[in-house]
Amino acid sequence: MRRFSSKNHLVTLNEINITPLLDLAFVLLIIFIITTPMLEQSLNLTVPTGGAAGSTVRKDQVRTIEVDPAGGYKMRGKSFTLAELEQQLLTERRNNPDIAVYVRADRKEYFENVAALLDLFGRVDIKKLKFAARPERK
Repeated sequence: MRRFSSKNHLVTLNEINITPLLDLAFVLLIIFIITTPMLEQSLNLTVPTGGAAGSTVRKDQVRTIEVDPAGGYKMRGKSFTLAELEQQLLTERRNNPDIAVYVRADRKEYFENVAALLDLFGRVDIKKLKFAARPERK
């Protein structure tokens, strides 16, 4: 006497439990939600206070440039010299003429590094520019 039939065995193969797959998808979603804001702020900087919140520029048009206290520049997680950054911005400006730049510099940053960056924006013809600042406390 056979206890299990082959027909019953084939039916159980059609039932796949997707609960572990959904758990994995939710965990990955939570990880991406938490880490995405950290990607734009790779340097630990203390930005100055002042300025108004809000922007009229689309997020895909904004390039965040961080001025390193050591004199380097960072964009999209990569370090650049001033000449390399100029070439990168020229390429991006050709692809998107409405590019905007968001500059993050430490409040104790040497003005020389920021001034060189402002001169570069004039050469590349970037007209939309904003400096990072914390809103003033009332």
